Amino acid sequence: MKINKRYIAVGLIIAFSLFLGLAAHADESDEATKITFSQPIEIPGQVLPAGTYLFKLASGDDLNVVQIFNVDRTHLYATLDTVSTDRPEPTDHTVVALAEQGTGQPDVLVKWFYPGRETGNEFVYSKQEEKELSRDKQQIVMADRPTVSNSDAAAGGN
Repeated sequence: MKINKRYIAVGLIIAFSLFLGLAAHADESDEATKITFSQPIEIPGQVLPAGTYLFKLASGDDLNVVQIFNVDRTHLYATLDTVSTDRPEPTDHTVVALAEQGTGQPDVLVKWFYPGRETGNEFVYSKQEEKELSRDKQQIVMADRPTVSNSDAAAGGN
């Protein structure tokens, strides 16, 4: 899936108005990142309710498998296959790309970029879902908080 460039500018404006509750913190060792969504978000195979989640790479060897946990890592929601995706420039914040499905349906998580990285993870959906997502408006959302130190993220701090 490719993000249509005209949606990036519009998406940023929409994103900041719709997702002011998005916050993220990161841990470089496994790219563990706490992300708070202010409304439900669809991931491959399920919908996560609004809340705070920990996204991390499953292992240092395979950069294309992402795990999503609750904040204290006591519940694994999903282990998901991804493909590498690039962006023009890294930012100091966590960035996610969401596809807007329309009224009454949750936005779909399309991509996740760790702070400071040009390469991120694009989530793999079924061919039918990908076809639908390519027609949906996509928006880029940047977290509004800086990253935290490894010790803070490992301890579950903010």
